Amino acid sequence: VRLVESGGGLAQPGGSLRLSCATSGFSFDEYTIGWFRQVPGREREGISSFRHSDGVTYYADSVKGRFTMARDNAKNTVTLQMNNLRLDDTAVYYCAASARLIAYEYVLAAFVYDYWGQGIQVTVSS
Repeated sequence: VRLVESGGGLAQPGGSLRLSCATSGFSFDEYTIGWFRQVPGREREGISSFRHSDGVTYYADSVKGRFTMARDNAKNTVTLQMNNLRLDDTAVYYCAASARLIAYEYVLAAFVYDYWGQGIQVTVSS
């Protein structure tokens, strides 16, 4: 199983970035895929997830209306379009995958995800 993030970097407040997560080694269309982020000294935060069992994309309140997750089953890839970036969006961003049947209340919980990418830095700074 492999997940590889790309597209991170530096953006100004109010700007945009688009992250991609290329996956391989598992049945992509049978997995829930999530995006997480982490800053030093803080817990990993779930920000978006496409839950396989209901086909719904969930967002954390911190990114709702600004970030959009998309999934391409043909390319085994997910993207995260991040608009109107803020300083507090600065973090290392990870994509993750889970084959579990995930209850709604845990869809953004890191512990239900079994496979992780290496992470990619996103820095928002003026």
